[in-house]
Amino acid sequence: MARKLIPLVLVFFLMASCTPKVQQTELTVTVTADGTSQNITLPAGSTVQKAITSSAITLSQTDRVDPPVYTLLTEGLTITVTRIREEFETQDVVIPFERQELHNESLPAGETRLVQAGQNGLNEITIRHVFENGIETGNSVVSQNILQTALPEIVMIGVQSPFAPLPISGKLVYLTGGNAWIMEGSTSNRRPLVTTGDLDGHIFSLSSDGAWLLYTRKSALPADQEINTLWAVNTIAQPPVPVNLGISNVVHFASWQPGENYIIAYSTVEPRTTAPGWQANNDLHFLVFEDGHPGKTSDILEAFSGGIYGWWGMTFSWSPDGHSLAYSRPDGIGMVDIKAKGVNAGLTPLLDITPLNTHGDWAWTPCLAWGSDSLAIYFVTHSAPTGLVSPEESPNFDLVSASLTDNLGTTLVQQTGMFAYPAASPLLQSDSGSTYLVAFLQAIFPTQSATSRYQLDIINNDGTNLRSLFPAEGKSGLQPQTPVWAPDPLKSGSNFIGILYEGDLWIVDAATGQSQQITGDGLTSQIDWK
Repeated sequence: MARKLIPLVLVFFLMASCTPKVQQTELTVTVTADGTSQNITLPAGSTVQKAITSSAITLSQTDRVDPPVYTLLTEGLTITVTRIREEFETQDVVIPFERQELHNESLPAGETRLVQAGQNGLNEITIRHVFENGIETGNSVVSQNILQTALPEIVMIGVQSPFAPLPISGKLVYLTGGNAWIMEGSTSNRRPLVTTGDLDGHIFSLSSDGAWLLYTRKSALPADQEINTLWAVNTIAQPPVPVNLGISNVVHFASWQPGENYIIAYSTVEPRTTAPGWQANNDLHFLVFEDGHPGKTSDILEAFSGGIYGWWGMTFSWSPDGHSLAYSRPDGIGMVDIKAKGVNAGLTPLLDITPLNTHGDWAWTPCLAWGSDSLAIYFVTHSAPTGLVSPEESPNFDLVSASLTDNLGTTLVQQTGMFAYPAASPLLQSDSGSTYLVAFLQAIFPTQSATSRYQLDIINNDGTNLRSLFPAEGKSGLQPQTPVWAPDPLKSGSNFIGILYEGDLWIVDAATGQSQQITGDGLTSQIDWK
């Protein structure tokens, strides 16, 4: 009997397995939107988008559906629609003006004078508000528009120092606290030229006649977009009105061409986020400056790599007669053909110099200056090392003169240091004819001249009669800089040299070595004298 039941049971299970399963053909889901919920029945395999459409709910582009509209429905699924709305609001926000203080030695200590009244600016701000189901969930500023720039309040504060006035020839300009000042006739007769507080000191140069000052201002744009801008201001007009020359990113060179009324030569760089903050173009351009306005520009040197350490850049120097232009770069010095304007004029090397390996993000460029007769060039060269040091690592630097008439070079002073910065005096009359002096800086520790302080020395143009002038023995030395000679020594009665010491302007008599402090605010950083 049991044997007969086993086949019957097997037949039963086989028949049961062959019976088709009943699949679910419809699903019921809940759709919640605008504060109400509704149940929707849809065929199996439908998506959330189908449920939204069937519930007659209209979606905007900003609405959010959870789960997403492409999701397949399951039994009992709840679909939530969140209404999202954006509103934009415009607000006018006041920009408070800042206060700037100018130290002025022409006023008694503690006395103040308002130079410029402050004025608030106005900033138009557009704000985006986000609402979810009528409740604000966030906001953000999407745009800003400066309707009116704030003007700083500029207050002059007296810091009069007890320095005796000194008669001077020509015009002496100096940069202090980001502003340009001028002295004329006497060191006690000083007045402001530019009071914007943002002069960066890269360029600070008087025209040959002293009528115009060329200078650079820090840019209002981020440094990786624009480093600075080039300006000029008349030293005679009252009040002085700065002129924007429409030129930017000038770091190494911009100067008036001597004897030309008026031509500005300049070179540019490209801003970079990496040190030193620029990539040099090694270019050269001339700008005609007519009737107080920038005019035609001509290209003298097109942008190029600039040789070894060309990323740092090259600089230039005009001969006193304005007929020749010399260049200096880390691997040598030479001349520029300025007559071939409008094309790549090319460079004529005079001397190749072994570049200095600084092991840093800067490059050493040979200091260069013209003799007053425009027939010689004075420069610092990187001389051969002693011992086993490689030529690129040599700590030795010499002051050299090169005659342009016979192409002879003469070493005037050995071991001056890399920042000797020679500067020739105006022509002097003597029994043997015209001559001149050369001022330069002598490193106190010549083999460590990159960090050494310096002293002011002078020498005859032929290399004779070397003597030290400033500062006095035992005093702290000078920071690297170019000495500035007073113009027309015969008119002034003395051969004066302007120098910066401990942040102040000093004047040194080249004949006697006597010196006198002129400013006392400790903020002076550049000078020029024409």
